[in-house]
Amino acid sequence: MAFSRSARLGAVATAAASFLVIAASSAPTPGAPGIGDPYFPRLGNGGFDARHYDLDIAYAPDTGRLDGRTTLTARATQKLSSFDLDLQQLEVTGVQVDGRPARFTRDGDEITATPRHPLPAGRDFTVSVTYGGVPQALGGPIVFGSDYGWMKTPDGVFVACEPNAASTWFPSSDHPADKATYDIRIKAPRGLTGVSNGRLVSTYDKGGSTYTHWRESKPMATYLATATIGKFDVRTGRTPGGTPIYVAIDPVLKNSNNVDVYAVTAAATDYWSQVFGPYPFEETGAIVDDMPEAGFSLEVQSKPAYSAVRNESTIVHELAHQWFGDSVSVAQWKDIWLNEGFATYAQWLWTEHQGTRTAHDSFLAGYDSRPADSSFWQIKVADPQRDTMFASAVYQRGAMTLQVLRERIGDTAFFKLLPAWTKLHRYGNADTADFIRLAERVSGQQLDDLFGTWLFTTGKPAL
Repeated sequence: MAFSRSARLGAVATAAASFLVIAASSAPTPGAPGIGDPYFPRLGNGGFDARHYDLDIAYAPDTGRLDGRTTLTARATQKLSSFDLDLQQLEVTGVQVDGRPARFTRDGDEITATPRHPLPAGRDFTVSVTYGGVPQALGGPIVFGSDYGWMKTPDGVFVACEPNAASTWFPSSDHPADKATYDIRIKAPRGLTGVSNGRLVSTYDKGGSTYTHWRESKPMATYLATATIGKFDVRTGRTPGGTPIYVAIDPVLKNSNNVDVYAVTAAATDYWSQVFGPYPFEETGAIVDDMPEAGFSLEVQSKPAYSAVRNESTIVHELAHQWFGDSVSVAQWKDIWLNEGFATYAQWLWTEHQGTRTAHDSFLAGYDSRPADSSFWQIKVADPQRDTMFASAVYQRGAMTLQVLRERIGDTAFFKLLPAWTKLHRYGNADTADFIRLAERVSGQQLDDLFGTWLFTTGKPAL
């Protein structure tokens, strides 16, 4: 078949235009400097999916200096000309991509790395960052007005980073939507113990230093990573149900608060495994450190960290987070009630399990104690805002929502729903809409009115 001259020219022009479109669509572009969380717009990073962190850190308690090398294995989700990592305060001395030096620039808490050649979409790559300095704790109103993150202690450091302080001690995609596995190697002065996530791979002394290597083989949000260092009495074993357990307690606190941390940890891990589904990690445990300036405890993955707050109720709360928050993590920080409301409700379930008070009575006690004009009722639980994301309403009204749900759909459906939730989103992320859909599917009921009243509106709901 032959074409006229004008047709041939038209075909050539069309082909050229098509080539330009294809070329433009495949041009490499920079990764975004954040994932777009409305509470922390520049946390996390676009253009790649974090897969594995290899952290190698050395800490000198006498000077407070941290020196580290972090190697992140990631998968490009677009053709990348450059990409960002989050790192606060510390100085970067070198960046390599796939083992070759890469150019990098710094803009506040953002490091932008530019590899020698663009990274194709779908390809795994490594980025190694060498850095150092004196990490500083974060402050402000978010975490009950307490400092949080990398907190110096008399004999080491207490590391508890929710929501945005992991990037104060290692470069990362610092958002729970970008989970990864970890190897964490800690060098500390001889005689101090470095405690981290997952299972202990090795520990040895060399010269004047003690080296520990921990491995978390299940996906973990950055804020749940720890490298707590100090003098600890360590007890290991297995729970009655067979889960390995590692409990490290600062000798200063050994007999404080009259709570057997090891025993309660073992019992609660086994009980929640019956109620919430199989324990999601390789090890359970606790880190109990003398850090009264930290006015909170944190659900560090596999080993909750307890500071000024440590009692039986706190332990069962933090261990419930291993399912609700650690294994099933929030998609955005506005969904935080899925962590705190569930862990608070677990405290109510624990007292019910012990026969001291029903969850219904715990609900009524909280509901009746707060008058309708209390500011407690003015927090929208499903979107509490950044500076009030840990307001008591997120915990208590979140737990109240679950009790109202339980009484609406009945115990059979409710206690089918909880393990269904942890199984469906195991090692992943989810949001409030996901939970509502699953609750309606499991119960066979339409529940918009219940969740709309308790999660999405302010004011004291009528009973």
